[in-house]
Amino acid sequence: MPLFVVFLSIYLFSVVGNLGLVLVIKTDARLNTPMYFFLSNLAFVDFCYASVITPKMLGNFLYKQNAISFNACAAQLGCFLTFMVSEYLLLASMAYDRYVAICNPLLYMVVMSPGICIQLVAVPYSYSFLMALFHTILTFRLSYCHSNVINHFYCDDMPLLRLTSSDTHSKQLWIFACAGITFISSVLIVFVSYVFIIFAILRMRSAEGRRKAFSTCGSHMLAVTIFYGTLIFMYLQPSSNHSLDTDKMASVFYTVIIPMLNPLIYSLRNKEVKDALKKIIINRNQTFLFIKLRK
Repeated sequence: MPLFVVFLSIYLFSVVGNLGLVLVIKTDARLNTPMYFFLSNLAFVDFCYASVITPKMLGNFLYKQNAISFNACAAQLGCFLTFMVSEYLLLASMAYDRYVAICNPLLYMVVMSPGICIQLVAVPYSYSFLMALFHTILTFRLSYCHSNVINHFYCDDMPLLRLTSSDTHSKQLWIFACAGITFISSVLIVFVSYVFIIFAILRMRSAEGRRKAFSTCGSHMLAVTIFYGTLIFMYLQPSSNHSLDTDKMASVFYTVIIPMLNPLIYSLRNKEVKDALKKIIINRNQTFLFIKLRK
């Protein structure tokens, strides 16, 4: 019960934080920019990401027999992979957005047109869905005729591969290939973008301009470091070095904690988001007082 209360509080905070961030961005006209368009999509992915894993985990704290059907396990794995890879690629899209904003500010609204922004979001979603579908089909076409006890709190590839009686060599090669390609490509986009960003910031004459640029990029870099670092530990290591008990601890961090941290990182460090949130709260209070007086 103590763990149920702790993780329920974290999940509720994640839901309120991420959906609240989406609401603030959608309702404030000043935040209708490419940067906040990507941020609202990141918040939506974080909400879905946490909701795929945490509700089932909360139920496991309450029930004596923790079970999941074969089809539900496949659906959970597919959704988990979709939103995990989407977050990878959205963080790369956000790095490119910051590169254009700082290195080509005069052409920013031309380069980052609504059509380009939609493409930079649609491509990660589409690629993530197709890759997740491919991996889920590969995993659940294997033979599971021995133990049916998953040494994890959700359906993930590595614990499932420990249960199968089939040859998993090709499946593991696909995991490392897809994870490596996705990780390397997204990291290269982030790294190259920030090399140009840092040089552009250092050439700025205004101290206020440099401070604002570093502040904007700092939130993104913190989110990238936390998310990428945890996933490197989880997936880009040989299977012989995998300890499922250690992986479970890391998984708690990136499936439960990170979706809660991202709204804090981007809202507490962002003056425009804080101002928009204050405006919404003040307007709601004024509306409530007006209705109360009318009564």
